[in-house]
Amino acid sequence: MATWFVRSVLPRSVFVTRSVLASNHQLKGRLYGLAAGIRPVVQEPPTTEKDKVLSDPLKHPDFFHVSELFTLKDLFDARVHHGHKRGCRHRLMEPYLFGCRLEQDIIDLDQSILHLQKALNFTAHCAYRKGIILFIGRARQFSHLIETTAQESGEYAHTRYWQGGLLTNAPVQYGTGVRLPDLIVFINTLNNVFEQHVVVRDAAKMNIPTVGIVDSNCNPSLITYPIPGNDDTPSAVKLYCKLFKMTILRAKDKRRQMDLLYGHQKELPEPST
Repeated sequence: MATWFVRSVLPRSVFVTRSVLASNHQLKGRLYGLAAGIRPVVQEPPTTEKDKVLSDPLKHPDFFHVSELFTLKDLFDARVHHGHKRGCRHRLMEPYLFGCRLEQDIIDLDQSILHLQKALNFTAHCAYRKGIILFIGRARQFSHLIETTAQESGEYAHTRYWQGGLLTNAPVQYGTGVRLPDLIVFINTLNNVFEQHVVVRDAAKMNIPTVGIVDSNCNPSLITYPIPGNDDTPSAVKLYCKLFKMTILRAKDKRRQMDLLYGHQKELPEPST
């Protein structure tokens, strides 16, 4: 009985397996032949000069050369590596810390310089595309500095008490057709030592990109481009404001040069003497 089963069933199964493999091989080749035969020809739309103005900066990793605006020594001299006490540490900031000495956290400047370059590069692209940039800081001792930085950059600042709903309920607060900021820059993301600024949450709800200085006691999870660094020392805050102002002005100057190059902006005549 077993011999008859092997002789009768096994050849059939082998024949079925061979036939399936042969059909799959034929079908596989046929499918490849059909796919190669009906492959559509994709024609790219012609690029205009205006498209080149917006697309050319995206082809370079550092189109505005923000990496040359500062060095690691500048961050060290400005005391950007100084964090808070170990007891105030936020658990999500542990990957950005170099260590702890005398119960004071030390921020890793190697990571700070990389994140700062990414944040400045994104800020430059927003300014280059004529986006609205809003500076926010709640510390009273830096209010004048932040407002001056925004004014000299041609942007906006808010350093007072933030009324709830200014972003999430903007059509009711201001009326229809209001334009929200394209980027929000946080010089410090906290209202006090433990309370996070309400704009961090509202900007995440409204899908507005954010750039923020996050100290060792901050929560970086809702910040699009977090920058690990000290947000309390005056020298560090002055360095941040200086870098953001230089980046925005450089991007706007580059946009004017590109507009003149491609003829989108007429050069103003020189005043007659």
